[in-house]
Amino acid sequence: MTLIQTPQELFADARAMQSSALEQLSAGDIRDAAEKAWCATKRATEALLLANTGEVPQTATEVSRGLRALGRNSENWRSLQEQFACSAQFLLHDCHYNGHCEPLDDTERLIRETARYIGDAEALAGL
Repeated sequence: MTLIQTPQELFADARAMQSSALEQLSAGDIRDAAEKAWCATKRATEALLLANTGEVPQTATEVSRGLRALGRNSENWRSLQEQFACSAQFLLHDCHYNGHCEPLDDTERLIRETARYIGDAEALAGL
């Protein structure tokens, strides 16, 4: 197994997961799509933190903590932090883990908007 070493590699992985999320959404598997969109969100955030701190966070808690710390200094970062929290709550916990994906329009929108999140994170990373 090859370790991902650079922000660019992490962002590429995030985009691959987002693509997979859209495939699952098209196939009608909303819960799997939600999980993959969450994974894309987390990977993009890891890439952003790596680009800004030089380290990849090892846990979801470290990802959240790192994003909050950087968000104290910029409105753009705070906006990304809010999107991250929304994805964690609705895509990962409510839809994927608990099966509460209603209303479907909102869940599908969040899954699709993950691509914008990745782009916003790349911009903040300077890539």
